[in-house]
Amino acid sequence: MSETSSAQVLYLKKQKQHRWFVRFSRITIFVLFLLIWELASRLGIIDSFVFSSPSQIAICFWKMVLDKSIFLHIGITLYETIVSFVLVTFLSILLATLLWFSQKLTEITEPFFVVLNSLPKSALAPLLIVWLGATPTTIIVAGMSVAVFGSILNMTTSFKEVDAEKIKLIYTLRGNKIQALTKVVIPSSVPAIISNMKVNIGLCLVGVIIGEFLAARNGLGYLIIYSSQVFKLDWLLMSICILCIIAMGLYSLINLIEKYYAKRF
Repeated sequence: MSETSSAQVLYLKKQKQHRWFVRFSRITIFVLFLLIWELASRLGIIDSFVFSSPSQIAICFWKMVLDKSIFLHIGITLYETIVSFVLVTFLSILLATLLWFSQKLTEITEPFFVVLNSLPKSALAPLLIVWLGATPTTIIVAGMSVAVFGSILNMTTSFKEVDAEKIKLIYTLRGNKIQALTKVVIPSSVPAIISNMKVNIGLCLVGVIIGEFLAARNGLGYLIIYSSQVFKLDWLLMSICILCIIAMGLYSLINLIEKYYAKRF
């Protein structure tokens, strides 16, 4: 018993050391990248006007914090991303449920979803502007268009891959299709739903930025386009860095939900 316990302690210790090594390596690589970038800019190895530098980006960010303009751009992009993400998740589950209820409907609509999912979404953005105008609604719809069709296909596949024996048991106990859905299909598909959400949050952010490129007067996408037009590349690189941080934060939030569900259930 003591040998098993000591082996388990040693295993847990190695796992902890491994996690710390991975974290330390990530931080080291990131810090080295920033240092090399800063030194290359200061020494003239790279053109500081074109590539900027971490210090210039930090100064630019701080100036926009002081005049509070950056919070408007970040807030608008976050709002549009979260709204499009929530709508994509809701529509995916709703339509996947309808398709699960009807095999005929699935066979009829599946080719259309495949084609729409394969269509380059940047091609839809100008059309959305004509239809809906240059409004936040257009940007939210653009964000949804990137993720929703693939999400519906993935959710439909997940619903249909649920253990058939469990569903048969519901019917054996005189349950109906709604009970099979609520008692077996959806609970069994929660891990797939969360996994789908982790993908969709990034795709919605991409779609929102595409929409802001064409139809916005505020937001990080607008800031990127505007800064490239007036050659304020500090703004451009700062916006890209903020987008990276937002993407990491949103993904981490979904990851926390996944861990909470795994511990709770």
